[in-house]
Amino acid sequence: MENIFISAAKITITYIITFSLLTLIREGSLERISFYTFYLFFFSGILTTLFVHPLIFFFEKLLNLTSDISLLELSNTNAPILRLLSQRAPGTLQHVLTVANIAEESAIAIGANSLLVRIGSIYHDIGKIKYSKFFIENQQNIINPHKKLSPKESAKIILEHVSIGVKLAKKYHLPDSVTDFIRTHHGNSIISSFYEKQKKIYPNIKVDKKEFQYSGPKPFSKETAIVMISDSIEAASKSIKNPSTKDLENLVENIIEKQKIENQFSNADITLKEIEKIKQVLKKKLINIYHTRE
Repeated sequence: MENIFISAAKITITYIITFSLLTLIREGSLERISFYTFYLFFFSGILTTLFVHPLIFFFEKLLNLTSDISLLELSNTNAPILRLLSQRAPGTLQHVLTVANIAEESAIAIGANSLLVRIGSIYHDIGKIKYSKFFIENQQNIINPHKKLSPKESAKIILEHVSIGVKLAKKYHLPDSVTDFIRTHHGNSIISSFYEKQKKIYPNIKVDKKEFQYSGPKPFSKETAIVMISDSIEAASKSIKNPSTKDLENLVENIIEKQKIENQFSNADITLKEIEKIKQVLKKKLINIYHTRE
């Protein structure tokens, strides 16, 4: 909103300067200039401030676009859905804020939309609100509830956070461009830990992969691909105790290589060169976060 007022002031000043220069050219002096016209310019600036925001909202809905103004408003952590995330899943809130920071730097490095990446990162895990205690970042000082469930039951709960997130996005009127990050941040990957556990428990029974696989879609833009990478790497980094620089570098390499093998980037307009740049940014950011020593 502050930027709108600044823009209105700039428009008013531009009107006045332009009108004064034209008057000077025509009349040769400013003696006969009408100050009444300046008042009209002033009110024009005010009207711009009053009408530009609803007009932006109207055209966003009409053309299914999301402006930077709308994205900036969504960055407010006091938004109702983020307040709910803070209360029900505080560990997840810290996770998404960290993902937002590292993903934003990655976006800047390859010239992607860094603001959209930041907002998409902040909202990508809102679906964890419903079953927050089943996600490791929210399990401080409690017994892991997955110990009482079968691998198939556990996977069902984990997989469901994507569809729950999409429903919450609709309920809280998040734009489609932000909802896309909720839908794509796991692509169609498999929850390998529960999948392997199920195979171990039932070695003689063929396990249906689809019961342990996210429904997708895969990331379909540079921005959604960046968030998928950053989310996976930030989450995995928490599982390493006292990581060294080499540990973190290997983590980044291994996760991205796994995603390549799974063809998670096949629908995104991201190049191998850009992925390499993202790797370097993520390695540097993780090393800074953990202050690792050799």
